[in-house]
Amino acid sequence: MSGPLLQVRDLSVDYLTEKGAFRAVKNVSFDIGRGELFGLAGESGCGKSTIAFAITRLAKAPAWVRGGEILLDGQNLLKLTEASLQKVRWRRIGMVFQSAMNSLNPLMRVEDQFHDVLRRHNGFGREQSRERAEAMFKLVGIASNRLRDYPHQFSGGMRQRIVIAICLALEPELIIMDEPTTALDVVVQREILEQVIDLQRSIGFSVLFITHDLHLMSQLCNRIGVMLKGELVEVGDVREVSQAPKHDYTRKLWASIPQLPARAREAV
Repeated sequence: MSGPLLQVRDLSVDYLTEKGAFRAVKNVSFDIGRGELFGLAGESGCGKSTIAFAITRLAKAPAWVRGGEILLDGQNLLKLTEASLQKVRWRRIGMVFQSAMNSLNPLMRVEDQFHDVLRRHNGFGREQSRERAEAMFKLVGIASNRLRDYPHQFSGGMRQRIVIAICLALEPELIIMDEPTTALDVVVQREILEQVIDLQRSIGFSVLFITHDLHLMSQLCNRIGVMLKGELVEVGDVREVSQAPKHDYTRKLWASIPQLPARAREAV
């Protein structure tokens, strides 16, 4: 199909407080193409995660989508009934949250968590779920004999790979990654991001990658959107935004990235 996979148009999200409504997202618009890695950068509290929760319709009170459209293949997700939404959420749009340990049930073996997801959304039986889980573990580089383990028996990086594997098990067209490597060291961050790129190239899903780390995003994404206080202040190709930023805030973000001296760069 031609045209973008996801279109966000004039999205506004409020948080209702005792003192009135606080506008967290202000008339934000952007597109994500098929097979594209689109990044959303900005400081903590600028509205990045609020947009992610609005797209998946996971936002709960006191959050309230005040206006705008979120179109998936032209279908406005904000107008879907809960029953219709269940056919879209996780099956067509998946999400990888910030902390893998918060996404995994510590009392359930990983295999059972795969089965819960696949039974609920695809109607899989136990044997089918096991086969899909083994295939997904192979895809993210984890031995299938670890499926019977509990989440606490894995390292932080492996838990994040498991969450990605569970998300990929439903073969979504779009995966939203909300700061998926924040709690990991830089070596593990690099390994996971390289794996995400390899998986995206081989499978072809689209990615909305959310982070406050502009340098990290520039290594992963095709295009970047920069947010400031709920507004999308700049959108463009990663090379354009990095080499010739138009907004003063974007320039300051790039300037805040530590630079290695010339001798150190040559040594690396």
